[in-house]
Amino acid sequence: MPRTGRPRAFNRDEAVAAAMFLFWEHGFESTSLTQLREAMGGISAASFYAAFESKEALFYEAMNVYKSTYGQVSDSFRDRSLTPKAAIEQVLRRAARMQTDRSHPLGCLLVLSAVNCSPELNHIQEMVAKERQKVRGWLKDCLSRAAEDEELPPTADISVLVALFDTFLQGISTQARDGIPYETIDEAITQLMRIWDVSSAKPDIQGIH
Repeated sequence: MPRTGRPRAFNRDEAVAAAMFLFWEHGFESTSLTQLREAMGGISAASFYAAFESKEALFYEAMNVYKSTYGQVSDSFRDRSLTPKAAIEQVLRRAARMQTDRSHPLGCLLVLSAVNCSPELNHIQEMVAKERQKVRGWLKDCLSRAAEDEELPPTADISVLVALFDTFLQGISTQARDGIPYETIDEAITQLMRIWDVSSAKPDIQGIH
């Protein structure tokens, strides 16, 4: 009678979630195989590679879990039931709330997990950078829609506004890691959104002949 083999002693979804939190907290390169195996219930190296093939493959899987859960705060950029301004403000406030929530690692995995990597791991940095570029593209589309709908004037520089809001969005991660409270970041968002009002304001032409 053929041997059926030893069943896995871990739940794969739980294992990937545990890996996600480690990558989120420590970054890809600083998270060791030992830490990953211990978080998965102390599985052997052989069991780890049988389940995930490589640390890189596990990171990719963990990143996808992050995008489909915590990372969904950016989805409002694509919500056409919202005005562009409301969509951008909602993303910023939801991101601030999520990234300062101490029930999980602070900040954003897509910003923090591969800030520094050895040269041989450039492909990890590039992989995460592509995900950030995707979100930046959603932001650009949102701002372009605002210009098309005349929520922003034709003179508005979309590329500059993308850089402005994206820099703030990514900067929330370091603010959260440095212990800046949600309330402070939320008030900063209120101040930031006033730039939209200035950008969209029509010139006063009264008295001009």
